[in-house]
Amino acid sequence: MSLKRAVSLAASAVLLTGLATTPAQAASTAACEMTVGSINANGDRAHAKITASTPPTAEQRTGQHRFSPGAARLSTTWTYTLLNPVGYYDSAYVVLGSSLYQATYGQNTDGTPINTVTRIGGGWDNFIAVEESLYWGPTTRIAKYGLRNDGVLFRWTNGFKQVSSYAGFSAVKTMALMSETATYDTFLATTRGGALYTIRIPVGTAKPVVKQVRASTWQGFEHLVAEKCGSQSTLLTAIDKDTGSAYLYAVGHANGTSTVIKGLGKVPGTYKDPVYNLDTAEGNAPLFGE
Repeated sequence: MSLKRAVSLAASAVLLTGLATTPAQAASTAACEMTVGSINANGDRAHAKITASTPPTAEQRTGQHRFSPGAARLSTTWTYTLLNPVGYYDSAYVVLGSSLYQATYGQNTDGTPINTVTRIGGGWDNFIAVEESLYWGPTTRIAKYGLRNDGVLFRWTNGFKQVSSYAGFSAVKTMALMSETATYDTFLATTRGGALYTIRIPVGTAKPVVKQVRASTWQGFEHLVAEKCGSQSTLLTAIDKDTGSAYLYAVGHANGTSTVIKGLGKVPGTYKDPVYNLDTAEGNAPLFGE
């Protein structure tokens, strides 16, 4: 089965009804949903469609076998793209062992399968997070990110030809992309000590801007997955792999310690896969959580 979020790009939009335009409005997210993708220990792609109802609901499914058991370590967001007049493909960057690959699966317009895994390069066994951002508007901007275990955050542009690096992030435990704009990307990150921060990375040469959102209580989560909710807020799934539990949060437009965060409850199901990511669709509006 394909891992598409819905049968069309319109149906895959995260917001079903209404727009949450302020932090206070973001606290009421009954209409929002997100798809948390994963790669399980067997190398199968899986996903959970999570709805911010009261309490939260989830539909968990296991998709096709894609990778050797235990090989997958990290993944960027998986994007579903429709082909014209028929066909589709899912694609992402995945760290398998010590190498980074671009993986693409689906079906061509002529019905033939798409099944490509292209090696980008080695040395990725020292990385603890990877992600790709895509902003589309008057101009299109793509950037790829990797956080190394010594606390250096890398950004690649123009494919992997241009690289910038920023030291000082050794305390980060996990992070999730929450904003993609014309001038910056923002990650929501937890530290091993339990703090929650935003890390804004400007497009130019300026250094990242780090703001504390919460001082404690977030240390138990090994994975964060963020999706847009409304025009400028975020639906956040936080995963505690030790207990196999996931919790859903409504996060207002990020503004340091003034950011509104409302816990929506525990998500049904078990969440112990080694790799988690966002599943989205081409054509969805860029993230704008900060």
